[in-house]
Amino acid sequence: MTDREWFRTALAQMYSGQWFGWKKDWTGSHRESYENIIVHDSSITKPTEAEIDAKIQELKDAEQTAIDKKASGKQKLKDLGLDDDEIQALIGV
Repeated sequence: MTDREWFRTALAQMYSGQWFGWKKDWTGSHRESYENIIVHDSSITKPTEAEIDAKIQELKDAEQTAIDKKASGKQKLKDLGLDDDEIQALIGV
């Protein structure tokens, strides 16, 4: 994913619903940037950049963990004697 995709994904997962949007008269080099976030839900406070960065890192870590677990599981199956075709038939990898 690109940095902007991580940014949008992190925002979308911080709260439920369509709680944020982007300024129409935006500033900076990208419309989808921190300074251009608007909050549609009055019960939500705009998260800080640090909070968004932490959420992005959490998402990246979770993705890497899933990749690592998949590779580990595949290796364990190989260690049990299965070949790549058998593993692919079992898990679709």
